Amino acid sequence: MAGIVSYGSYIPYRRLKRSAIGAVLGVPGGRGERAVASFDEDSISMAVEALRDALKAAPNVSPESLFFATTTAPYGEKLNAAIIGAATRLPVEIRAADLTGSTRAGLSGLLQALDAARAGSTAAVTMADARLGAPEGRMEQQSGDGAAAFIVGNQGVLAEIEATASLTREFLDTWRAPGERFAHSWEERFALTQAYAPLFQKAVSTVLERSGTHPGDFARVVLDAPNPRAADEFARALKLDPAKVGDSFALTVGQTGAAHPGLMLTSALQSSKAGDRILVVCVADGADAMVLRITEAITGFRPFHSMGRLIESKGDVSYGSYLKWREILPTEPPRRPDPERPAGPPMLRAEKWKYGLIGSRCTACGTPQLPPQRVCVKCRARDKMEPYPFADRAGRIATYAFDRLAYSLNPPVINVVVDFTGGGRFLCEMTDCEPEKVAIGDEVEMTFRRLFTADGIHNYFWKARPKR
Repeated sequence: MAGIVSYGSYIPYRRLKRSAIGAVLGVPGGRGERAVASFDEDSISMAVEALRDALKAAPNVSPESLFFATTTAPYGEKLNAAIIGAATRLPVEIRAADLTGSTRAGLSGLLQALDAARAGSTAAVTMADARLGAPEGRMEQQSGDGAAAFIVGNQGVLAEIEATASLTREFLDTWRAPGERFAHSWEERFALTQAYAPLFQKAVSTVLERSGTHPGDFARVVLDAPNPRAADEFARALKLDPAKVGDSFALTVGQTGAAHPGLMLTSALQSSKAGDRILVVCVADGADAMVLRITEAITGFRPFHSMGRLIESKGDVSYGSYLKWREILPTEPPRRPDPERPAGPPMLRAEKWKYGLIGSRCTACGTPQLPPQRVCVKCRARDKMEPYPFADRAGRIATYAFDRLAYSLNPPVINVVVDFTGGGRFLCEMTDCEPEKVAIGDEVEMTFRRLFTADGIHNYFWKARPKR
């Protein structure tokens, strides 16, 4: 049987209270808060975090294909999935593809991974979005940032995908032309009554017929649409028990675009038991639906980071900082030279180090070291090294310093020296923290981030962050 073998999720550390938006703009702010990708995060870095969790929870699984779903791809012409594959240390012998253009791309990617699994291979799909709405708009208030990832295969299946249904229908609701930063939306009553409701109805009736199930058979129901009202109204039309309808995270995270059905599904899987069934439906430019049956394997599975913990682990960001990070509000840059664009040849030569944080370990004395070396820093042996990954190793801060003049959208830059568990010392930047709370001895973990962008080239590398 083909189905989900492992899963992971990621919610950024920063939160923006909707009341803070209203206070600045003089408009109703709404309740709750939205998750905000930090100044050094984008859909690629968040997708990496989610996929790392999925891979760590299934260490013996090796995907043969990789799908990346997003509406906010950092590169318009370049395979974004290639960066994700390098950062998660997937082999080069994989098939990879970007899926974009609609918030439906996330669930569509999961269905493509299912097709690959039914053909006998193992596939990974990661979905992420850093949603951007125009100030004072509904999308700015309701959106959020986040990522989810799934490994789909035929062995060790946690949730068998019993039936699927897909529809594609052209209608105008949300759109964004090349070069535009903010999406546009049509008047919502049209989409709610003429598009979303019929699509929900048709997709659900089809998948229920194919699986031989009824609405009352499901322990969890995940309903996702660009407009939350559509999912709420359809849940009432089906007379679903509110306790069975998956949390939309409207008050804690926001609507995360292509990642949203995946995030809701990971939350549903965490609270499911063997024998439960889950219905998942996503409506946008058509509809995708699936029925999943939870297997006995779920009892021995533990996600590396739970959705609850990721939501609880947070720090506030001001509306002014958010506008600055998204470069909506122009600000004076640091009075330092702009960073130079990264060069292609050294990035290729140092690919495993730069993207995978793979250092070296001396086979003569066993000393780990990073960056990777030819000559051991301890015993001086030459060319007696083996690859040694550091990305998943915890460490502690040995010392730190603040740089208030360095080029950054979020000064001061916090530089820390990290001593890794098992050996190895490294100087890097610290992120997702409050400067006044950084202390020697704090436990940290590594996270994949965007250092800066120059001449259209995104320079990715690894930073430390407090353990989440």
